[in-house]
Amino acid sequence: MTNKYNVAVFHGDGIGPEIMGPTVNILAKMSDASSDYDLTFIDAPAGAAHYAETGESLPESSMETARAADAILLSAMGLPDVRYDDGTEISPQIDLRKALTLFAGVRPVTVRKGQRTPLNMPQDKEIDFVLIRESTEGLFYTQGRGEVTKDEARETLLITRDISEKLFRFAFDLAHTRKKSGRGKGKVTCIDKANVFRAFAFFREMFDAEAAKHADLISDHAYVDATALWMVQKPWDFDVMVTENMFGDILSDLGAGLMGGLGLAPSADIGLEHAVFQPCHGSAPDIAGKGLANPFAMILSAAMMLDWLGIKHDNAAMRQDGTRLREAVEDVVASGDVLTRDLGGSASTKVAASAVLEAVIAK
Repeated sequence: MTNKYNVAVFHGDGIGPEIMGPTVNILAKMSDASSDYDLTFIDAPAGAAHYAETGESLPESSMETARAADAILLSAMGLPDVRYDDGTEISPQIDLRKALTLFAGVRPVTVRKGQRTPLNMPQDKEIDFVLIRESTEGLFYTQGRGEVTKDEARETLLITRDISEKLFRFAFDLAHTRKKSGRGKGKVTCIDKANVFRAFAFFREMFDAEAAKHADLISDHAYVDATALWMVQKPWDFDVMVTENMFGDILSDLGAGLMGGLGLAPSADIGLEHAVFQPCHGSAPDIAGKGLANPFAMILSAAMMLDWLGIKHDNAAMRQDGTRLREAVEDVVASGDVLTRDLGGSASTKVAASAVLEAVIAK
């Protein structure tokens, strides 16, 4: 009996629909070729353009579609010239993150041999680590609700035991999974600033309590400023990194820079029951409709979705297809023959996505 899964699809703004279309096409072809799973895609309208047309950025019907789905695939959201009345950005992805308690922001960083990178990497080294960013509290807790007077401005950093313990369990579980699959060395690094802030000493204390339960894994700590240095000097030493929201926001962009740009940066926001998969980059309205958008991060996010569904539902075929899809993108990028403009090439969105599909079929 084929296992059926519903995927809520948020097409996004700007280049969002241009990169979502070929991604869903690839997923549909993989699903059609499998006898072990069947994907159904359900559109969920949302975003800045939808707000401009209807006055709603995330309709309740779309939220319900997301809640009922087995997974959520979300493209780039937001437009610079469309804002709420108070001037803040329209970002349904953050609304989903909070409403569904998606506490683990997962940001993989991968640079294979032969792949272009701003680093002067030794030929025998590759980069393959995952940064896990707590995504619901930290310094983002008072987002849009900070206190501002004529002379002062205050924001509140919140770290709770409830979310932190879930976050650290997730991080160590991921390290186990990576080690078992041969991708990781079984190490989890807590990134904090515990030497200055009591909140981060609290954060580290909970990390150490979880680490004590995993004698088969390595655990260590690093201050965030030193981590930024080491991510440039020796990024191949990292495996799984876990940190607070703001630190993770900054370091994840540094990780994208190691790969060559946000066009290669996928992500997932994962909770106990739900997960959203989306590229890290923005909606790039300046190139929308021109066929110039890089689809790789969107496709890599879809590969993460297949892997997560496979783990959650014990479906080996989905995990295998997630790996096939990820490796197909990595092969295309490492070859250097089909790169989009942002990566130094000239391939169109369609050509780049077609190259990935061909690589998937060849595997």
